[in-house]
Amino acid sequence: MAHSEAPDEKLAELEEWFKGVGGPVVVAFSGGVDSSVVLAAAARALGPPQVYAVTADSPLYPRSELEWAKRVAELLGVNHVVIATSELEDENFASNPPLRCYYCKKELARKLKEVAKRVGARVIVDGTNSEDLGGHRPGYLAFSEEGVRSPLAELGFTKADVRRAARLLGLPNWDKPSMACLASRIPYGQRITVERLKRIEAAEAAVRSLAGVRQVRVRDHGDIARIEVGRDERRAFFSEEVMDKVARELKLLGWKYVALDLEGYRSGSMDEGLAEKVVPKAELRRT
Repeated sequence: MAHSEAPDEKLAELEEWFKGVGGPVVVAFSGGVDSSVVLAAAARALGPPQVYAVTADSPLYPRSELEWAKRVAELLGVNHVVIATSELEDENFASNPPLRCYYCKKELARKLKEVAKRVGARVIVDGTNSEDLGGHRPGYLAFSEEGVRSPLAELGFTKADVRRAARLLGLPNWDKPSMACLASRIPYGQRITVERLKRIEAAEAAVRSLAGVRQVRVRDHGDIARIEVGRDERRAFFSEEVMDKVARELKLLGWKYVALDLEGYRSGSMDEGLAEKVVPKAELRRT
């Protein structure tokens, strides 16, 4: 749903939300643009000492994401807590069922609650926006069950609203492409391993470097690597030289076949074949 408010009005609404709940506050902070806007608004509303950004150090995310999180947290002057997570030790997660994200977020929520208890935080929040609620989101269900709130979703922030707010705030990642966990590249039912995650991370870095694209997903279908790039970046593969270099590099990483998805990147492409999905309500407002 589009909003007519100017970005500064949307930001003011978000800051008022934080003033209403009070501090200290814990922010589940990935380093992406959504959670960065939440973190910045909390810092502006409550003061940086009252804000605790908590970032998971996990093989599920590229190392570059952790570096982004450190950079933004330092820029905003908030407390930054990095916690180690062990999702792959949970068979419910590692076996990769359609509800995989539920188990991941359950563990993360428990760790966030431990931090909140230690620092005396009154509320835990994440960066889910209103458009995120239209897809398969079992992780959102887990967070909701654990009392984690999503102010961007509650206030109706769209993805465009978030990027405008981030730009207005001067955040260095305002135009950073979205990044989901690396496990989302593996078809449901196929086991998630550290080796597969590392291969996917290396493959996506190679595609970015060789093709000069920003939005990349390398979906790991066993012997086949299916590459998705931003729809407006597909033309980068019109070059035979680029195709040859990318194919050669990904085969060196262990795939037998390398394919380009002609539709380009779309969020949750692995969910397209699911018969049943966990889709939160598109409209969420809490009082």
